[in-house]
Amino acid sequence: MDVNTKFVQTLQRDFPDFTFRSSSRFRFHPPKTIYYNLKTPSNSFSLQLLHELGHALSSHKDYTVDIERLKMEREAWEKAHILCDTYHIPFDSDFVEDALDTYREWLHKKSLCKTCGLTRAQSPDGKYHCPRCETFSL
Repeated sequence: MDVNTKFVQTLQRDFPDFTFRSSSRFRFHPPKTIYYNLKTPSNSFSLQLLHELGHALSSHKDYTVDIERLKMEREAWEKAHILCDTYHIPFDSDFVEDALDTYREWLHKKSLCKTCGLTRAQSPDGKYHCPRCETFSL
């Protein structure tokens, strides 16, 4: 049995309220299912699995505004950091920041106005608004 499979079994034993399932990618599906990819190299497997467990332990579900997604990702990594100490897993800050950068880049791209290129603001209902296009196209 490989090290990744053993780690999954350890987490299944320690967190029996959650379901752990093999998949093609890591993700958390609320309320209780954590998916993992066994083909991931062991140096990042444990960290990514603890991140998804961090989502589960934080009871993450949906978000309305996109910045909440980034906040949830940060929170899951913070939980993973605590869990790393418990399981004696090295916490790779560079790996985490690279992962968070993908969400920062996604958020930046999504916020750009497709008409003029300015950064738009997102209202509480989740809609984006461009200060230039919406002000000058009246």
